[in-house]
Amino acid sequence: MSKLVFAGLASLFILQGCVISVNDDDHDRGNYYHSEKKREQKNKSYIATLSAGTDISLVKSALGTPDFSEMLMKEDKEYKVLFYRTQHVHSDGNTSKDECTPLVFNNGELVGYGDTAIQHL
Repeated sequence: MSKLVFAGLASLFILQGCVISVNDDDHDRGNYYHSEKKREQKNKSYIATLSAGTDISLVKSALGTPDFSEMLMKEDKEYKVLFYRTQHVHSDGNTSKDECTPLVFNNGELVGYGDTAIQHL
């Protein structure tokens, strides 16, 4: 019996310094928020350096896969619109178009970005 009591007491002392994390959502949310802020700033800074005629492949190489993309034909011209996240609006863990800056390409070359470029399509 004394061995059993001793083992029980020993296990209490050993486990006394242990911390068990059951729910680490706050930490994960903090990491997600921080990484999205870095991505938004990177995207915003890069987009600010773009000039008309920049090739779509250079943009994709620098910024990666867009958050959204669209394509349309207007007056026999093909336009591609890539959307990259540049600002935080909703705290829902999802990226929406209103959190993105649109980049408009015609025949693979940048013709404009932002809401003004979209309005002139």
